[in-house]
Amino acid sequence: MKRDELFFQLLRYCIGASDEFPQATTNSEGPARGQVRGISSACHVPVPMTDKSIPDTKGIDWYDFYQFACEQAIAGVAFEGVKRMSDAKGKMEENCQPLDSEHQSKPPFNLLMEWIGLTEQIAGQNRILNRRCVEVVKEYQEAGFQCCVLKGQGNAARYGKGKRDDGSRDSLALRRTPGDIDLWVLPNEDGRRKREIINYVRERHPEKMDEVRYYHMGYEEKGIEVEVHFMPNIMNNPVYHRRLQKWYKKMAEGGRLMEEVELPEGAGSIPVPTAEFNIVFQLAHMMHHFFDEGIGLRQFVDYYYVLMDDGRGQMDDVSETLRYLGLWKFAGAVMYVMQEVFHLDKAYMIAPVDERRGKTLMEEILKGGNFGRYSGLTNHSAGGKYVAKTLRNISLVREYPAEALCEPVFRTWHFLWRKIYG
Repeated sequence: MKRDELFFQLLRYCIGASDEFPQATTNSEGPARGQVRGISSACHVPVPMTDKSIPDTKGIDWYDFYQFACEQAIAGVAFEGVKRMSDAKGKMEENCQPLDSEHQSKPPFNLLMEWIGLTEQIAGQNRILNRRCVEVVKEYQEAGFQCCVLKGQGNAARYGKGKRDDGSRDSLALRRTPGDIDLWVLPNEDGRRKREIINYVRERHPEKMDEVRYYHMGYEEKGIEVEVHFMPNIMNNPVYHRRLQKWYKKMAEGGRLMEEVELPEGAGSIPVPTAEFNIVFQLAHMMHHFFDEGIGLRQFVDYYYVLMDDGRGQMDDVSETLRYLGLWKFAGAVMYVMQEVFHLDKAYMIAPVDERRGKTLMEEILKGGNFGRYSGLTNHSAGGKYVAKTLRNISLVREYPAEALCEPVFRTWHFLWRKIYG
């Protein structure tokens, strides 16, 4: 089995996307796949587990898998799968069902200790970020702003939703590698609130405020980065950008924008976008990062749970919207990744699989890691980075002409805008 496919198989097991693994076996002389073992003469209990219960980890380089998970910012989620695998093996042993050591391996002790330490660090960061999310939302609501939390902790709260009821959902939600807090402050009725938001942030958080950008501004408080968005995200092509902002406004006015989600361990609740909104918003967000820096599997795990949370097929409902917003081609590429990595059921797909564009996207994901940090694009001076990005995006003109041609123009315009207004 190829290295990447083995890693994808383990990732599916980690997030609960699959519980069947054809290469796994529980006994070298066991029954054929799908059959149930007879009653154990030693235990006198039926043992229902088959050769599809646990992934085949024979030959896996655990150090390589750990590095892969770290580069993709999914190390905590991956560890949850290792723990789940260990629990499953323990249950099999309790039932006196022998394991075939030829097809099973476990991480070396030293690596396991490092992995546990990193996972607990991630969980601790998530607990802090969950509490801060609740506090930040309360602050802005009390100041008279309507707001919701984009991505981040809202995505984490959906991890494992509907999969298991044994408490592991909270556990998986705490395993997502956290980032900053992205808060979208909605415009008021006349749509003119940007200056009001900027003045509020400058007054309340003057010391650690970052520069103002076209669609958001940031600051740091209590060691947490907070990005306050005037609009959820942007697109490079000005026509599609305007259409996207109109779509966001339409969703907000139609009452189809927000819902409350409970954060793990009783940390509180926060307003987040609905799955219907996230299907479009997070796809547009991934597309922007694809042209700007790069995207990794963490964003795709997030999107997997967005699609699963919606609970129904969306292709007929959303296809016209995706075409109108210039997202249709990229959606097909994303569905290819969803098919190859997560074996996503066709009922949850929002566009037909585009294999050609999907392979290009998959190559970028595996080469660049989270936010393209390992692609080499960021290992340049400011001028060198500008040239490297431009050359890369020119290579994508055939596949995404509207965004690829407009990206260098938008980047130049945004640089000048920040110099004048930031």
